Amino acid sequence: MAAPEQFETVMVDSQRDAIIRVEELHKYYELGETRVHALRGVSLEIRSGEFVAIMGASGSGKSTFMNLLGCLDRPSSGRYLLEGTDVSRRDKKALAHIRNQKIGFVFQGFNLLARTTALENTELPTLYSKIERAERERRATEALRMVGLAERMHHFPSQMSGGQQQRVAIARALVNRPAILLADEPTGNLDSRTSVEIMEILQNLNEKGLTIVLVTHEHDIAQFAKRVLVFRDGKIRKDETVVNCPRAAEVLKTLPTLED
Repeated sequence: MAAPEQFETVMVDSQRDAIIRVEELHKYYELGETRVHALRGVSLEIRSGEFVAIMGASGSGKSTFMNLLGCLDRPSSGRYLLEGTDVSRRDKKALAHIRNQKIGFVFQGFNLLARTTALENTELPTLYSKIERAERERRATEALRMVGLAERMHHFPSQMSGGQQQRVAIARALVNRPAILLADEPTGNLDSRTSVEIMEILQNLNEKGLTIVLVTHEHDIAQFAKRVLVFRDGKIRKDETVVNCPRAAEVLKTLPTLED
């Protein structure tokens, strides 16, 4: 398929250079008369083709960091280079363009339009790009096939399980062929078996070359990544490679099938 080939090309062409580089990132929030120092000089590199999980308690800075990586916010100081381009001081319009072209988002809530089919939901990000209608539909169809929903592309969200809806959300994140996929608690609303099924999809995408950054509170989910960062008090306190990373496909074989 074209999309997997595209992800592979990203990894080969960059020769695993840093796709994300942050240097001394600080972020302050003004809450009334209180100034909150949410990020305290974070420096980090994530190389093309990595699968990184971010963990940390509430208030640790992980969500703030994820918002900066996703160009949903700008740092108070420091630099953020995405594919070698400093996006730290881009204006809102430029950041919106970068989000649409470079970054795929998957959230805990599926955020699907209720009266829109899986195919139409998946096409949505392409509406903001100069892509012809036939190409939009082709890309959306391809993305749904990648997540195993080819036979449900004309179903509405109400006709799909939670796991299937999250698959649509992943397909939607892939449709513009992003440089990185940011997944914020993608298994938070799912049962244990469905969570592992979603991790199987993410592992397969990563093996095809897609760079993935995942935020999770669940240690078991983080272990499906290849690298785990732990935030505390606005800083990275741990940065560890996952040894003997479990294969989600193999774990699924040990889990009971849930009855309807």
